[in-house]
Amino acid sequence: MSPEGIRERYEQLRDEVGPRVTVVAATKYVSVEDMAALAEAGIEVVGENRAQDLEAKHAVYGDAFRWHFIGHLQSRKARIVNGICELVHSLDSESAARRLEIPALVEVNLSGEPTKSGVAPDELDAFLDLYPDVRGLMTMPPLSDDPEASRPYFRRLRELAEAHGVSELSMGTSQDYRVAADEGATLIRVGSVLWAE
Repeated sequence: MSPEGIRERYEQLRDEVGPRVTVVAATKYVSVEDMAALAEAGIEVVGENRAQDLEAKHAVYGDAFRWHFIGHLQSRKARIVNGICELVHSLDSESAARRLEIPALVEVNLSGEPTKSGVAPDELDAFLDLYPDVRGLMTMPPLSDDPEASRPYFRRLRELAEAHGVSELSMGTSQDYRVAADEGATLIRVGSVLWAE
């Protein structure tokens, strides 16, 4: 898709979710070369899943974007993330918390799925004591074709954030970002919807 097309989708997304929600362009499947179209389209914040891809893309585009880390954070990769990103969405281990030096959101596994990363809700209190710069929470609901299926998970995350006195909520992807915005998301992580023709 052309930069103009991406810009149009980006502006449409921002109108849909409103000014209090930051649209984070998820770039896991975007090549270094194709990042140029995002820069030309005026995308402000990008979210990368892998530290090595983050490093490679930042080496080319530098301050063209504000960089977020949205993938599973391995403690040995924290140094790379510290040097590039302004926010981590996916903190979920004590070892990563010990090495992280930037603001973070704690990933919460609300579905209890063993394949998903994240801290269990009943362990959140203890985990929040580990890291002083937690700004909020993030979750990934079970995959579903029905965006409404995500609503109870987003609502629960908002309730947990309120109970723990944190304000940022990273929830919602290309499939369910409207529901996430309804339920109080302050950040949505979208990929394919930006490239849709």
